[in-house]
Amino acid sequence: MKEVFGKLADGTEIHRWSLENGGTRLRVLSYGGIVQSLEVPDREGRYANVSLGFDSVEEYVADSPYFGALIGRYGNRVGGGRFTLDDTAYELDVNDGGNSLHGGAGGFDKAVWDVEPFVQDSNVGLRLTRTSPDGEMGYPGTLRTTVTYTLTEDGDWRIDYEATTDRPTVVNLTNHVYWNLAGEGSGSAHDHELEIAASRYTPVDAGLIPTGEPAEVAGTPFDFRRAKPIGADVRTRDQQLLYAKGFDHNWVLDKGRTDLPERAATLRDPSSGRTLTISTTEPGLQFYSGNFLDGTLAGPSGRIYRQGDAVCLETQHFPDSPNKPSYPSTVLRPGQTYRSTTVHSFGA
Repeated sequence: MKEVFGKLADGTEIHRWSLENGGTRLRVLSYGGIVQSLEVPDREGRYANVSLGFDSVEEYVADSPYFGALIGRYGNRVGGGRFTLDDTAYELDVNDGGNSLHGGAGGFDKAVWDVEPFVQDSNVGLRLTRTSPDGEMGYPGTLRTTVTYTLTEDGDWRIDYEATTDRPTVVNLTNHVYWNLAGEGSGSAHDHELEIAASRYTPVDAGLIPTGEPAEVAGTPFDFRRAKPIGADVRTRDQQLLYAKGFDHNWVLDKGRTDLPERAATLRDPSSGRTLTISTTEPGLQFYSGNFLDGTLAGPSGRIYRQGDAVCLETQHFPDSPNKPSYPSTVLRPGQTYRSTTVHSFGA
């Protein structure tokens, strides 16, 4: 189902599509490719929206910390807002201290996407397309991007990303849903149990830019190889947690970059029994524990969002990869196609 959700200040209509399949209900906006809500049942069969968001376009434009948004051209941070590719230096839009975050102030999350619904066998979905012009937010190359959201007959939410360019560039696409499996507006997610299939992570400096080589998670608060409550170590006096006011780091997935999606993380809410398993082709996972939710925003429930009220699990290449030759490359050249897939599987 398609409906008008609202209008931008320039009069552009923003539409909302509603999809349902396999017991999962998804609502998506043409603005930012935003997942406005995602509803799944608990162990008793009761539905709840498990993603944070807003009821109006105006709130997304004015205040959103990337709630549910499609992120590009470069998910996460590029240090100093600059990189060099083929001996050419590029200056990016700086919107996070001295760094460029999630593609800059005018990233893909602020764009209006063309959206086409589809039905394929027993799956339903939306195909979102956009052309980012050469030089947008400082990035080289005209980037043609297609992002496909699919609800499968099993209720999985699958995201397939594709992009091509006419000049050498860097690309790192992801999605920024804020998860609370107990339900949007239900309070802290610190009792959620998280497991991440990674034995290393990338430590950061005070600006949350990776310092270089990955570090072992063993013996640190970053060890989620066995499921544990998010709140178990989030207040540990660890310099990395002090920098980020909690977890806001990239985990180096043990599986590496793969051709087919493999399990990266599992999130479970003991109170409702809901589970979320994330599988991906990507080599990294950014786990963000909602540290900067400060009580100034409220969602459709009418309840305010406070620190730790949701978590983000963003599949990705590593932050600042354009400036870190030892990291998996994010370079895309003419004639190549960027491809990435992430699957969200729900249970109770």
